[in-house]
Amino acid sequence: MAKYFDVHPESPQPRTISTVADSLRSGALIAYPTDSCFALGCRLDNRDGLERIRSIRRLDERHHFTLMCEDFAQLGQFVQLDNNVFRAVKAATPGSYTFILPATKEVPRRLMHPKKKTVGVRIPDHTVTRALLAELGEPLVSSTLVLPGEDEPMTQGWEIKERLDHALDAVVDSGDCGTEMTTVVDFSGGGPEVVRRGAGDPTRFE
Repeated sequence: MAKYFDVHPESPQPRTISTVADSLRSGALIAYPTDSCFALGCRLDNRDGLERIRSIRRLDERHHFTLMCEDFAQLGQFVQLDNNVFRAVKAATPGSYTFILPATKEVPRRLMHPKKKTVGVRIPDHTVTRALLAELGEPLVSSTLVLPGEDEPMTQGWEIKERLDHALDAVVDSGDCGTEMTTVVDFSGGGPEVVRRGAGDPTRFE
């Protein structure tokens, strides 16, 4: 059964955040809120967690996982950025954007797109997510919590707990979060290509 953590949306309880981070270090797979919508997350080196995400969402090997990063310094460790891309991405973060970029050697091979060697990265504008990432000290491997056959992401913590109780180790709930997925911008071909319109304003990349 998944543990349920009720976290204050503006002043996350440090002890609760620490408990969730410890569970992640111990191999947990969690559902947590972001500024776009709920996501599934585990540590970079958690092979089992990654396979559980694939199983829950029925994802194939071409799926771009996202590294949820605390800040730009952390993001820069995991993707390659030239000066133009650096400026464009930095100007849009934190926010509801996912950027697809060439991965560095810090990214485990199993997280990269098998042909392009790319990975998704983003810096959320969400107090609870940022607190958790700061406590963890590393990115969370993440994927939007949309169940197979459904068009809309799950938005209620209690419903996630109810439906995925035996598939998750923990649910972090801080009340209402976003209901629209991120805008996805692919920089792997050089210039920006908006591949999904979502919560972030896409016009700055068009």
